[in-house]
Amino acid sequence: MKSWFKDNRSFILFMCCFGVFRLAVADWNPIPSGSMRPTLLEGDVVLVNRLAYDVKLPLTDVVVAPLAEPQRGDVVTFISPKDGVRMIKRLVAVPGDVVEMRDEVLYLNGVASKYLVPVAVTEPLGGGLTTPAIQARERVAGHERSVQVLPELNALRSFGPVQVPQGQYFFLGDNRDNSADSRFIGMVPRYLLIGRAHRVLVSANILGNWLPRWNRTLEVIE
Repeated sequence: MKSWFKDNRSFILFMCCFGVFRLAVADWNPIPSGSMRPTLLEGDVVLVNRLAYDVKLPLTDVVVAPLAEPQRGDVVTFISPKDGVRMIKRLVAVPGDVVEMRDEVLYLNGVASKYLVPVAVTEPLGGGLTTPAIQARERVAGHERSVQVLPELNALRSFGPVQVPQGQYFFLGDNRDNSADSRFIGMVPRYLLIGRAHRVLVSANILGNWLPRWNRTLEVIE
């Protein structure tokens, strides 16, 4: 055994360094569902910067040092406060904000979002099923992103107003009518934030032919 460790110490050191790097610095996150459509698609694998907000002890939620404040519009991976599942959603409201939704229109601190260039599309639901959808550019609080609604689904289209407490954050999926986000799991404490997703590494069409989507490789996440 000692001989094996001696012969393979370079590889073992590399794997240890790689493990620490992934746990503390950068990680990747596969997208298993359509809750962030049209921004992220099922089969995308995104790069996550674990040092975007805090330095943490590896394998824990213990914050060693804060580095930066999460910003509205960030796409963030975090641990669900409801069931401990790892999730990825859009940060729409930070501590002190008042957030509300009225018939699909997002309000932030009393100001309604603007919805630009709406387009009717057909979206997959899985199992070969599809549904009509409307995609638009949502502009709010100086940030713009693509979102979509699914008019024929039974969904939670109104909530609030609620104020985000200190140390917590409110998340929504860009696919507003098909997302288990802060409307259902509650607000997310800062210590449960993992990092900011900022780029698609690779992508494959897992709902269809499993072919790579080369056009999404290294695409920046808005």
